[in-house]
Amino acid sequence: MTTSFPQKYSLARGAATFLNYLHLDALVTALVFVFVLVVGVTSNFSVTRSIRLALPEFTLSSEETPAPAAPAAQVLTPALAAALDHVVQRYRVAPEALLPVFAAAQAAARERRLDPMLIIAVISVESGFNPFSQSVMGAQGLMQIIPRYHQDKLPKTAPAQPFLDPVTNVRIGAQILQEAIRRQGGLIEGLQYYAGATDDGERGYANKVLAEKLRLEQAARRKDAAGA
Repeated sequence: MTTSFPQKYSLARGAATFLNYLHLDALVTALVFVFVLVVGVTSNFSVTRSIRLALPEFTLSSEETPAPAAPAAQVLTPALAAALDHVVQRYRVAPEALLPVFAAAQAAARERRLDPMLIIAVISVESGFNPFSQSVMGAQGLMQIIPRYHQDKLPKTAPAQPFLDPVTNVRIGAQILQEAIRRQGGLIEGLQYYAGATDDGERGYANKVLAEKLRLEQAARRKDAAGA
């Protein structure tokens, strides 16, 4: 089919218009793409900067950072610190687990005017430093306290299982020991009363505790002499 000049002109004009449209559309698309790219980069920079600025809010300040545990030498007397080392080696117990026990014994001894080595010796004989031990008679914890006889000695802030809590057990055990010594009129008699063995003429329990106390004291003296 032949095409007249006006038709050819219309077709050419339409083609030019279409090409111009394509060029404009490509230009607009390119501009939109550049705009999105710039906004995206700016947003990412802003988000990254915001995250970096916010990070210090989630880091521990110097006041919130847990302080390292103090060594035994800074918490205990030199003699008790040496006794702690002896017990760690003898019973194969981590010093971190025993340090609260020795610190509680030291504090309770000061409060009750007892020798802290005596409390440690009782713990050694009664439970071998096992805070979860329980006898056939129902005595519990480090100093083997029978709960039904000593509920009145529990502090108001006692945990759910107070007699299995090492610190609570030592505090109450020291109080019971002090009362036993005072009522019986002497250390040997008080120790026998503490063990419920007042009818033992051989004073076996008291002798066992005092022998353990002597071993602890000798270990402390050896360490002191080695460090001199």
